[in-house]
Amino acid sequence: MSYSRHNRPKRRIFPFMIVIAIAIVAGGAWAATTLFADRDTDRVSSAGPSAKATKDASNSHTPESNEPTASTPTTVEEEAGMIDVPTASELGKTYDVVISNGRVINPETKLDREGLNVAVQDGQIVLVTDQKLKGKRVIDATGLVVAPGFIDNLSYDPNPIGVWNKIADGVTANIAMHGGTSSPEKWYPYYERNRTPVHFGASFFYTQARNQFKLSRYDTAKPEQTQTLVDQAEKALNNGVLGISFSLEYVPGVNDKEILPLMKLAHKYNVPVYFHARYSDMEEPGTNIDAIKELIGYARASGAAVHIDHINSTGGTFSMTQSLKMVADAIAEGLDITSCIYPYDYWGTYLNSARFDEGWQERFRITYKDLQIAGTNERLTAETFRKYQLEGKLAVAYAIPKQDVIDSLKAPYVMIGSDAILEPGFNNHPRASGTFARTIGLYVRKEQVISLSDAIAKMSLMPAQRLEKQAPALQKKGRIAKGMDADIVVFDYNTINDKSTVEKPEIVSAGIEYVLVNGQVALDEKGIHKDVHVGQPIKSEFLRVKAGGSTLTWEGSPLSLLEYRGANYVDLESLKAHGYEVTWDKIARKGTAISGGTASKVNVPKPQVGELILERGYQLAWENGVSTELLSVGDRNYVPLSALKSQGWKLTKESSDYKLDAA
Repeated sequence: MSYSRHNRPKRRIFPFMIVIAIAIVAGGAWAATTLFADRDTDRVSSAGPSAKATKDASNSHTPESNEPTASTPTTVEEEAGMIDVPTASELGKTYDVVISNGRVINPETKLDREGLNVAVQDGQIVLVTDQKLKGKRVIDATGLVVAPGFIDNLSYDPNPIGVWNKIADGVTANIAMHGGTSSPEKWYPYYERNRTPVHFGASFFYTQARNQFKLSRYDTAKPEQTQTLVDQAEKALNNGVLGISFSLEYVPGVNDKEILPLMKLAHKYNVPVYFHARYSDMEEPGTNIDAIKELIGYARASGAAVHIDHINSTGGTFSMTQSLKMVADAIAEGLDITSCIYPYDYWGTYLNSARFDEGWQERFRITYKDLQIAGTNERLTAETFRKYQLEGKLAVAYAIPKQDVIDSLKAPYVMIGSDAILEPGFNNHPRASGTFARTIGLYVRKEQVISLSDAIAKMSLMPAQRLEKQAPALQKKGRIAKGMDADIVVFDYNTINDKSTVEKPEIVSAGIEYVLVNGQVALDEKGIHKDVHVGQPIKSEFLRVKAGGSTLTWEGSPLSLLEYRGANYVDLESLKAHGYEVTWDKIARKGTAISGGTASKVNVPKPQVGELILERGYQLAWENGVSTELLSVGDRNYVPLSALKSQGWKLTKESSDYKLDAA
């Protein structure tokens, strides 16, 4: 940072006045830090300069400093609204855990401020405030960043070895969306019985389910087999899986006739479909461009949400700029598409997979010497390649241009996912242990590719949002705010980094100081607490229209109400009968309601018993700028009665029914 130098004044009175001013300022600074400060001054800040730092203090940083500055909210009122103002009663309580004086980053509200305290009680965050709090355990977070626990939404089964390395990397939720299970009615109880230390969830793993027919990777399923798989997937969704996953490159026989029926099922149930794309290079026939076109086509044909797994290694390698633009254009069209990467410029997979079918050297622009057996320092030759291929070993391939990683990381729809979990024998890519710390240490602090706040969003909020529409548990994760789950990571910005290597993928990350899972401290200055097993299942939940229900009489006209999680909703079409004009922006998935028009006659059907009630993310904007989230049943949308009340309608309850009249 620069600073200005002023010429020495000529009048002799100025030096004396300056001495007096310096004494006053110094005395004030001493008073502020000695008499009134709550923070531990023995700890040097490593979370970056405070948002409240003075101009002189900011000028003391060298131009080379990579420390991030806590962002300054637009107004004092905006900042105040992001933190809690405790009551006297709340200030008098002693909480289970208090994280004191940290730099708190909440990616949902854009809160980024030092000197805040977070209170945890019974597994939940109950306060985020600048007021001093009491706790049975107080964690001094001076100079540290306090962020939502990282959510790895591109992992595998939470085995009892790999989960601890996840915690050491700041991960509090391990979701097997690359892989998963075909039998969640067995999968979830198994990990519940084993008291998994991180939260866990899974997709319906199509490849695994397909294996029941003993099809080769190059075979295509018959129509009756596909229908069986659709039926099994629907059962799996009702048993809690979070979505559906395909690995097209590994099972190239899977075609659109298998995929589209599953896509339509996913749209019906409002869950995403995760794809390891079909191609991962730019050599004809079959390129990244073809792979991305295929996935966009499925999203367009079905209306289902699509997630592109690790686009840096599949679908974008050697074509990243073009691949990213294709996805961005599809999103602008109104399609729901996201992606993820792991922050490494080398990929890894099993040598006996279809990725190493004939021609791999040309496709990936590498030779045998660019392959290394994970967990060793051994580079391959033609002879050892064949040997390890027969053994099914996992090899790392030095085959990703670093610029592809950088460009993909900058894309606003790309989040972080490891695509790995450490397994017995340690024949794993180092991303199994270091993905999340590496994102911050290398691509935020060292290379400054993205901001710290953006990185935290890509590792917590965005994975939660990708899966939370039908998974209520995730609606309380990925945020640091009152009422959210106490899944928290506390790290030192100046030292956070990955330590795992290709040779030693089991080495845990550095700079992660504390991890809380469900309010319990799972990692601290003493290390990982392997006696803390408090992970909870993360499942999809589906509510359906029930028989009966309440009735709304709106200015004399009777309407059936839809009950959902304790609230009542009315068909959006009914607004037109009361002078509202409703218009839709299909791309933004948002409607606008304008009052004062001519009432029109509308036909509002009663929702059918048994139909799914879904949170598709549709919004209704009112004239006063307020937005309301809508529910969907089939192709119809429903608005909460509470929203109509907030727009000035008089709502009264009569027994179990309601009346709505002009105020």
